[in-house]
Amino acid sequence: MRSADLDEAFNAWYPELKKIAHARLHRSGLHGTMQTTALVHDSYLKLATGPNCQFSNRLQFLAYASRTLRSIVIDTVRNERALRHGGAFDLVTLDTAIQEGTGAATDVEKVNTALDDLFKLDPALAKLVEMRFFGGMTVPEIAEVLAISERSVQREWNKARTVLLTLMES
Repeated sequence: MRSADLDEAFNAWYPELKKIAHARLHRSGLHGTMQTTALVHDSYLKLATGPNCQFSNRLQFLAYASRTLRSIVIDTVRNERALRHGGAFDLVTLDTAIQEGTGAATDVEKVNTALDDLFKLDPALAKLVEMRFFGGMTVPEIAEVLAISERSVQREWNKARTVLLTLMES
């Protein structure tokens, strides 16, 4: 992606990225350690120095930004743990929307490791988890990005959560 295109995408969807980043920080236990604005700006830098990508719409941009936010959050959690030498764990839930209630708390690094394993088993399921869990995208938004029905997204999301939880327990 050319710098001007990336700037245009960030300007257009900055408030939404900031909202997603805030939710990710809060759920990862990093709220208070890292500022939302810093996470969004770090994601800009990572996207700007990464491979050239074209985003024809908001949802494609958010899907790609989900991966970037995930990597930054995971790197930050790992750094925090290294500094604490195994101190208290940062927790997140596998529940993706505040209105869905809180589910069982899960170690964010375990989620990341399980997601890496899921990528090996089923890349499409892993991408869906990344968009939903790390990107905070809704079922309709994911359906549009993946060009499948909302019902299919919900079915795949349920399957992905089950597989992810199984991978985390092993």
